[in-house]
Amino acid sequence: MTGDAAIRLDGWALVLGASSGFGEAVSLALARAGMNVFGVHLDRKATLPNVERITTEIKGLGREARFFNVNAADAEKRAEVAAEMQKTLEGRGEMGRVRVMLHSLAFGTLKLFIADPMKDAVTQAQMDMTLDVMAHSLIYWTQELVGRGLMTRGGHIYAMTSSGGARVLPNYGPVSAAKAALESNIRQLAAELGPRGISANSIRAGVTNTPALQKIPGNEEIMAQARRRNPGGRLTTPEDVAKAIVVLSHPDTYWITGNVIGVDGGEEIVG
Repeated sequence: MTGDAAIRLDGWALVLGASSGFGEAVSLALARAGMNVFGVHLDRKATLPNVERITTEIKGLGREARFFNVNAADAEKRAEVAAEMQKTLEGRGEMGRVRVMLHSLAFGTLKLFIADPMKDAVTQAQMDMTLDVMAHSLIYWTQELVGRGLMTRGGHIYAMTSSGGARVLPNYGPVSAAKAALESNIRQLAAELGPRGISANSIRAGVTNTPALQKIPGNEEIMAQARRRNPGGRLTTPEDVAKAIVVLSHPDTYWITGNVIGVDGGEEIVG
């Protein structure tokens, strides 16, 4: 057997950004591997059918799916979701059974730092929002999981980063700053959670045609360049990343922590 079907996992996963892109693919892959899924997403009425499709597919695999349509960066909503998770696990005698958390929140501002006229440049509020959602919310969700005893020894935390965290792209400055901060937050969490037996790693996907990428100006050229550069001759897919996360979530990978792990077919090594 190959792919995630060869790995058997148990317990629960928490996926932040579960309704599309990497979050959707990872939710389904972890369910196929044996995990129940808590999903947090923010969708309007028009895209809710996709959420229903995902949860139906998870349940069709014989797993449970508890999805919450809330702003993952809202402190009050975060506490409410964490309390519901705690209630669910306590009722089932499964406290401490959140084995995986994936942070895949892609909501930020794409604006220049310096614009002409300057009123079109990114504002402090937009910078603060981008860093809060795409980087710092990772910390606060981890505090909820660990503080409430939902994740204990053997847990795995992943955060989706990109090569854009170390590169300059037009209008990408706020998101680039968020990705750099996200990787720093993962390193700090890895060090602080090490004594608790919980690992934390950043996942650096290659260029992937997700809804988030489609919002970046010049995305067609970004994808064309990635296809030319990648030794595999194609873009990375959300399923490529999902399969890697399933394998990395095996209990035997506990000593892999604090890293930026590339899942890109070798794209990053080619100039």
